[in-house]
Amino acid sequence: MLLISNKASSQGMPVYDNTNFLSLAKQLIESAKQTSNLLKTVEFLKKQKENIEKVSRVVQQLQAVRELTNNHQRLYETIRTDVRELIDSPFMHPNEARRISDHFEAMIELSLKDLDFIDQVLSSNVFKMSDNDRTQLLQKKEQKSREVLAQAKQQLRRYRNIIAFRELQDIVNTRVPKN
Repeated sequence: MLLISNKASSQGMPVYDNTNFLSLAKQLIESAKQTSNLLKTVEFLKKQKENIEKVSRVVQQLQAVRELTNNHQRLYETIRTDVRELIDSPFMHPNEARRISDHFEAMIELSLKDLDFIDQVLSSNVFKMSDNDRTQLLQKKEQKSREVLAQAKQQLRRYRNIIAFRELQDIVNTRVPKN
């Protein structure tokens, strides 16, 4: 006979549902695969970001070099044509012509030295510069070339004004007075 009291409790063997357990294990394995793939994707994206930044720096360097070269070309053309015009003016004294010529020739030589320096910076790793440092240097040189070009144009304008004043002075001095 079996007497069951209200206070009696029984413990039985736990029942495992193997299907649910296998399903959970498969889900965990899939989750681990997805996490692994996500980590690989994150690593790939980091590398791509670095590559994009490298390309961006190279593009910035190329733009700076192109602008630098254009500025030096404009400087050369401006000086070549305008200085010749100034020196050939009959209102320019010979000693002034020599001084003007020497001054603008020095500007051209400085410009060529800058281009040689830029060539060395870009073509060799002697300076052990990072891409970022190289880009900053190129942008500084580009800014300097703009300033030199502006300075040359300002000086040419000043010399043209001097010549115009001397022309006007000559007209006034050689004018025949009316009697």
